[in-house]
Amino acid sequence: MTGSAGTTEVSRAPFAASGAGAAIERWTLRSGPITAGVLTLGATLHALTAPDRAGADAQILLSTEDLGALLGPARTYGSVVGRYANRIADSRITIDGEEHQLASTGGGVTLHGGPDGFAHRIWTAEEVPGGVRLHLHSADGDQGFPGALEVRVGYTLDGDTLTIDYRATTNRPTVVNLTNHAYFNLSGEGNGDILGHLLTLEADQYTPVDDRLIPYGPYEPVAGTPFDFTSPRPIGKDIHDEHPQLRAGGYDHNWVLRPRPADGTPARAAFLEDPVSGRTLEVLTTEPGIQVFTANTFHGAVTGPSGVPYGPYAGVALETQHHPDSPHQPSYPSTELRPGEEFRSTTVLRLGVSG
Repeated sequence: MTGSAGTTEVSRAPFAASGAGAAIERWTLRSGPITAGVLTLGATLHALTAPDRAGADAQILLSTEDLGALLGPARTYGSVVGRYANRIADSRITIDGEEHQLASTGGGVTLHGGPDGFAHRIWTAEEVPGGVRLHLHSADGDQGFPGALEVRVGYTLDGDTLTIDYRATTNRPTVVNLTNHAYFNLSGEGNGDILGHLLTLEADQYTPVDDRLIPYGPYEPVAGTPFDFTSPRPIGKDIHDEHPQLRAGGYDHNWVLRPRPADGTPARAAFLEDPVSGRTLEVLTTEPGIQVFTANTFHGAVTGPSGVPYGPYAGVALETQHHPDSPHQPSYPSTELRPGEEFRSTTVLRLGVSG
């Protein structure tokens, strides 16, 4: 099947059969020099190809064609994680005085929705103008979360801009926090690390964490610390600093974005530039936070299309989100969703080249 909307071509093809026998599809969006690939497994952004300043194309996402890896160590690469992205302390939430025990991912937390979160599911998909929209039904009690949740995620490509649009409704009060977990390397996947990439974040504060990567609570200023990316800074400049928050060998933290527009228009959250290739990535979002993870814990378990195993700092995740552990932090923006309401979130990835 092939269609188009404006200058965007949309096509789909079989990718693989899952262990349960269900078919996994690959959807391809093409607009000018930009190509995006989306899998129905995990609603995954599986490929993103963009030219450098000389016009040479490269896949700029960490990825794999190995289904076993996609179901294992690469299961969050580019996937939509939920029902609650990031961490919830003690694997429990309380809503309206009722406690709900969540499925634990170990270490006293529930990470990315639990051990069988949305990244593991096969979503249904349909073509929309300029892209694809995916749907998932999450039953009441799924991974311990209350409420039957209907989730829709759309990927649309227009020129150099990929828009990810999230929607969800519930039949019982619940919590929702959705993000895309793509890892970027603007030099091209497998082509070195991201320590020389320049990162700018629209954030004057961040949420420091304990040994479980759970925020303490109060925000702290980034000024005068290795967390200050208010102006362009190489990711690796202070990544090995002796700051106590960098004891894990790199960044895996949530930055508190400056206030978003009240009308729901996505505003800039981050700007990433590779000085060597010239590729740039602007991230805009309606979300109040962004998690930056520099793949500190990667040790070659996944090999990309380049044939290079991914080690530490092979890519950087820029996860637009509500703050981690918000159900236990009343001062954070609420992640509660109630019947009759609609969860809405939009993130925009805008590709470009520097001079």
